[in-house]
Parts: sequence; C-alpha cells; structure tokens
Amino acid sequence: MKKSLITLFAMAAMSASALAADIKPALVYGTGGKFDKSFNEAAFHGADKFEKETGIKFRDFEPTSDTQGEQAIRNFASKGFSPIVAVSFAWTSAMEKVAAEFPDTKFVIVDSVVDKPNVRSVVFKEEEGSYLVGLMAGMASKSGKVSFVGGMDIPLIRKFECGYEQGARAANPKIEVLQNMVGTTGAAWNDPVRAGELTKNQMDQGSDVIYAAAGASGMGVLQTAADAKKFSIGVDSNQNYLHPGSVLTSMVKRVDLAVYNAYADAKADKFKPGLEVLGVKEDGVSAAIDDNNKALVTPEMKAAVDKAKADIIAGTIKVHDYMKDNSCPK
Repeated sequence: MKKSLITLFAMAAMSASALAADIKPALVYGTGGKFDKSFNEAAFHGADKFEKETGIKFRDFEPTSDTQGEQAIRNFASKGFSPIVAVSFAWTSAMEKVAAEFPDTKFVIVDSVVDKPNVRSVVFKEEEGSYLVGLMAGMASKSGKVSFVGGMDIPLIRKFECGYEQGARAANPKIEVLQNMVGTTGAAWNDPVRAGELTKNQMDQGSDVIYAAAGASGMGVLQTAADAKKFSIGVDSNQNYLHPGSVLTSMVKRVDLAVYNAYADAKADKFKPGLEVLGVKEDGVSAAIDDNNKALVTPEMKAAVDKAKADIIAGTIKVHDYMKDNSCPK
C-alpha cells in the first residue's frame, strides 16, 4: 500500500511538472517601456502575479521600435514559448504574420483583433470607463472646462477622449472639453515633457481637470496638474498614489487580468482563442477609488458613478464607441 501511494505521488508530481513544462509564458510590451506606471506596467503585474502564484517564470521584452516588436514575437515563438502575449495595437500585423508561421503556438494580443485560430484577442470598452471618470471630472470642475491629453493620435485614444467627453457632458451639458494629442508616432507614448506643455496650455485656457491617456507621457500631465494644484485623471493602472490629493481618479483598464488569464488558462489547458471584450459589466474597466483619492470624491460623485455603472450594465446608458464610426456625438 505504502509503495502504491509513493508511486501515485511520484506520478502526480511528474504530471504536474510536465504540465508546468508545457507552459513557457512570454510577454512583449508596447513601445512606452515596461515601467511606464500605466499600460505596460499593468501587463507586467499580471505576468508577475502568475509567476509568483505558480513558480512558472515568464520572459519579457521591451521593444523600442515596431521592427523590434515583430522580431521579439517571432523570436519567442521560435524558442518554444507559449502563450506569447503582445500588448499593443502596434503588434497587429506582426501577430498576423507570426501566428500563421507558428500554428501550434498560443498567442494573445491586447488592444487589437487578429482573426487566427491560435490567437486570443482581448479588447476593452475604454469608452465606458472613460465615461465614468468623465462624469467625475464634470462634477469636480469649478471652471466648467475640463481637458484630455492623449498619446498617439489614433482611433483607440480618441475612443478614450470621446467616452470622457460624454461622461463630462452627462454631469454638465454646458461643459467645455479641450483635447490635444502628444504626437502621431510611437514616440508619443514616452514624451512627458511635451505632455506637460500641453497640460499647461489647457490649464491656461481654464481647464481644471485633465485626463491623460498617454502611456509614460501621462506622467508629465499628472505632475504638471499637481504643481498647479489642479485635478488630473490617470489611466490603465491605478495612478491615484502618484500624486495623492491631485489625482481625482484613474480609469483602470485590466490589462493585468488579460495577461494573467492567458497564462492561467493555458496552464489549466483551458485556453481558448477568439475575441474577448471587457467592459464595466466584466469589471474590465472602472474608476478607481481608494485611500489616495477618497477625500476628493464626494458622496454625490460616488453615487453618480455607481448609478452610471448600473445603467451601463443594464443598457440604459449606451456610451458611444468612437471606433464604430470615427466620430463623437456632441
């Protein structure tokens, strides 16, 4: 009996290690850098959580150009890594090519859709989360002017702005919403100086709440607003802690969950390709309230956000998605 038990334990250990050996997770960031305190860092935290919970190490790569991104995805695939998660719309064409070349490898792309039988595409309803923080901005503004600083001028970032604008107008139909983009290339994600200049210009025009959706460039927005004792709104990760008392809230986008789930599903042999859409209902986007900003959030603001969340889930509030028709209702 004792021998049988030992054999069973040995077999279980072998099968567990065999399963772990089948999982070689890899992560390719967007060009803003791993520790951007925003989008990429959220992805890192998801992978890091998986590693700490399972002991299965992941490999990652920080591209500084579009060419490097494709090289990294192909390099990981050729070395037997799977699943390979690539976070950024910028890797769409690279993912289409490499996924076709390695049909037995599992891939995940975040913020874009690649229709391949071995690819999971995870996209978010950024317009819904942005609506919630826009609602708070509209209620917090004393000047009747709020603003938005985006990173790269692409439809995805205009989707954030449009949701924000709809939320602000729901709070105050007469509110003025200013907007600027840092640039038109990948460098726009990593230019906090330029983002700070745009923020100052917006504040000079009367904006007293500034929402940043600009990757590492957003650090310039938050810092400039804090220096001027104005409110800012963070993005992707919970950035409330960066300038407590100045960051009104953060539009948290659960990129960490997309990465963690990809690895966990693969480990459990439950990985499914196809499209995943994460909005308010799925807890994929939210307005962050914690100890760092709770003194700034009035009971009326919290009640308005809670009601808007419930109405979005119920379908009584339908937030327009800029990417459906490349327009924003006024």
